[in-house]
Amino acid sequence: MIFTVAIDGPAAAGKGTISRAVAAHFGFAHLDTGLLYRAVGTKGGDPVAAALGLTPDDLARPDLRTAEAGQAASRVAAIPEVRAALVAFQRRFARADGGAVLDGRDIGTVICPEAEVKLYVTASDAVRAHRRWLELRGSGISEAEVLAQLVERDRRDTAREAAPLKPAADALLLDTTELTIDAAVNKAIAAINERIGQGRA
Repeated sequence: MIFTVAIDGPAAAGKGTISRAVAAHFGFAHLDTGLLYRAVGTKGGDPVAAALGLTPDDLARPDLRTAEAGQAASRVAAIPEVRAALVAFQRRFARADGGAVLDGRDIGTVICPEAEVKLYVTASDAVRAHRRWLELRGSGISEAEVLAQLVERDRRDTAREAAPLKPAADALLLDTTELTIDAAVNKAIAAINERIGQGRA
C-alpha cells in the first residue's frame, strides 16, 4: 500500500512525537525530514555539497537535536540548491510501498502535495518554548532564550522565498497547546483512519 501522511508545523509543536506514534501505530516508515537539514547544517563546509553527499550515518549523529543544529538547519533550508538536493530523497521515501509518515515544514505544501493525509501541528509560542526548554535543560540556556530562538526561527521559516512554512490548504489543523500527547496522537490516528476508510469504500 502506498499511503503518505504529511505532518508539518513549527518547532516544538509536537509533530515529531505525533509522527513517531502514528508511524508505530500503523506500521508505516517514518522520516523526520528536519534531520536532513540539521545534518547538512552541522556538517559544515559547502551546504550544497553536504546535501548531495548526505549518508545514513549523517542522520544518526548525536548532536542533531541541539538548539545549534536547529538554527543551522533553518539557515541551510533557505538555500534553494540544498532543498533541491533533498527533495527527491524525501519523495521517494514518501511513496515507497508500505506507507510513510514524514514530518517537517513543507511536506504537505511542497514535498508531498498529493499526500493522502496532511496535518499541521501547532501550539502557542510560550508552550512550544517551554517544551523545548525542558528538552534542553542542563545546557545552560534560559527559557527566554529558547523563546527568542523559536520566534526568530519561525520568522525565518515563514518569510523565506523557497517553500515557506505554512499549512497546506487541505491540512487538518491540530493545535496541541492544551492537548496531552495521547489526545493529540488519537486525533491524528482518527484522521488517518477516516481517510483509509474512504479509500477502501
